[in-house]
Amino acid sequence: MIIKGEFEVKLNPIDTYAKGSGGIKLGRMSIDKTFRGDLSATSSGEMLSAMTSVKGSAGYVAIEQVTGTLSGKKGSFVLQHFGVMDKGKDRLILEVVPDSGENELVGLTGKMEINIEAGKHYYSFEFELGGRNERRQSNND
Repeated sequence: MIIKGEFEVKLNPIDTYAKGSGGIKLGRMSIDKTFRGDLSATSSGEMLSAMTSVKGSAGYVAIEQVTGTLSGKKGSFVLQHFGVMDKGKDRLILEVVPDSGENELVGLTGKMEINIEAGKHYYSFEFELGGRNERRQSNND
């Protein structure tokens, strides 16, 4: 199934542990999002980034936990980001972390694309939802 919608994002700098050198700027930010559409949810997470001295070349990774309703099913899941920009040409991968779906979203798998047009953020989320009989094992099982 593929759903589409709009989202708002707020990024705020937070203290970093590692310091860049040789023209590299390392950063760390908090992520807060509000999704609208068939994904009606909020998320929070963290992003790590590296900006190089070459214009348009950078990289980032992020983890965010999304909580709300996905196509009428309530629960939460985790998205993992991997982004690289090479002199302005970008590549972005956002995938659901395996076995991170909770409540009615147990068994969720999928990937998300993000587009920015005229300053607005849009998502396209291609996903599958596993059977209701699946259950997540704890470390005590």
